[in-house]
Amino acid sequence: MDDYFQGIAFLPFNPQLLWILAALIGLLIVSALVSGSETAFFSLSPNDIHELEESDGTQAQAALRLLDDKDRLLSTILITNNLVNIGAILAANALIDGMVVFGGATALEFIVKVIIVTFLLLLFGEIMPKIFAAYNSLSFAQRMSVPLLSLQRLFRPLSAILIRTGGVITRALARKQSNLSVTDLTDAIEIAETDSEDDKKMLTGIVRFAATEVDQIMKPRIDVRALEIGATFADVKQTVVESGFSRIPVYHENLDDIRGILYVKDLLPHLGADADFNWQQLLRPAYFVPEHKKINDLLEDFQKRKIHIAVVVDEYGGTLGIASLEDILEEIVGEIADESDTEDDFFRQIDDHRYIFEGRTHLGDFLRVLELPDGLLDGARGDADTLAGLMLEIRGEFFCEGESVQEGDIEFKALRVENRRITEVEVTFLQPDEATDGNHDDTNEEKE
Repeated sequence: MDDYFQGIAFLPFNPQLLWILAALIGLLIVSALVSGSETAFFSLSPNDIHELEESDGTQAQAALRLLDDKDRLLSTILITNNLVNIGAILAANALIDGMVVFGGATALEFIVKVIIVTFLLLLFGEIMPKIFAAYNSLSFAQRMSVPLLSLQRLFRPLSAILIRTGGVITRALARKQSNLSVTDLTDAIEIAETDSEDDKKMLTGIVRFAATEVDQIMKPRIDVRALEIGATFADVKQTVVESGFSRIPVYHENLDDIRGILYVKDLLPHLGADADFNWQQLLRPAYFVPEHKKINDLLEDFQKRKIHIAVVVDEYGGTLGIASLEDILEEIVGEIADESDTEDDFFRQIDDHRYIFEGRTHLGDFLRVLELPDGLLDGARGDADTLAGLMLEIRGEFFCEGESVQEGDIEFKALRVENRRITEVEVTFLQPDEATDGNHDDTNEEKE
């Protein structure tokens, strides 16, 4: 034990040590105030900021100016804090060297100069002030706003260099991270261990959420149930009952001229009104969105505007369909069924290998119902979102009833065609001896 203290000698008192001690205490106080400022400014709640905006005081206005450029504020705090901490460490070492000569006790010198000094600096210069500032963020930020504004002006050239350098590094890292594609994330989810298959499907939906466009989830124009603005009140009530929808678009002459949205809840208080009731006064403004708008942006719009439905239009202003909040959520959690929905709304099973689907069935729902891999049809679907669209993508021309195409081991037959639109599709899973190489077309086979 004596080896640790061998060679230690205490030096006689020097009055200059008092000045060093005073400088050290001052530097610790500045470090505490600056460290606490970082926590205080970046912990301000919206209510705190609103209170600053309502105040005309010098401190409040200075705090708002600092908050207008948070990057510069943070760089000023970090520059000041690091310079002060370096000064405090140098002052502490000078103080120790003026009091003690460690001689050969290098281990003890390391403990005193590094470990103990660092502990005291962290305790009084970082931890305690940040804890205090976290509970008194508004008052702390106001008291430090004027000194920090002066320091910001002082260190403006240095902070500008740091901000530019940091921006270059951040952009470089962002470019590197952007190379991680949606496919890579999906593959990572596939190999990850999750508690259930439903969890994996939900994670996959979240990954693809930001890349999905409105036209991929909307209800197409031909399936939109709408009202003509000149309809009688009796027709309106009948349409509401038959459709079962809570929000119905209202148009003038055709769907390209939508005048508003009728909310059924607005209609309920007037159900007993006379036949000539002016129901058009209940219309709410329609919200129009472009077909290529991302659904994550549409969801944000729905939240801000407090609405649940949007009209999807093309580049010429023509109506393509409607998209609802339910359509967006279904991209993440899967089909949301209510009391009016049944499992066989859009499909029915004939036997173990044959199913009949509506032509408008979304490909995502088709794959989900039959428990098929999400990317099974990616090679053939092109821009198609429905079964009917998939068949047209594969064949490249319209179908007559009874004609079919094949994709892999799956045959798609047009059971019902109305005005060149495939309304019903028979899906058959072929056995190995029935499948043919490539796509299959009954009409071509008959010609041969």
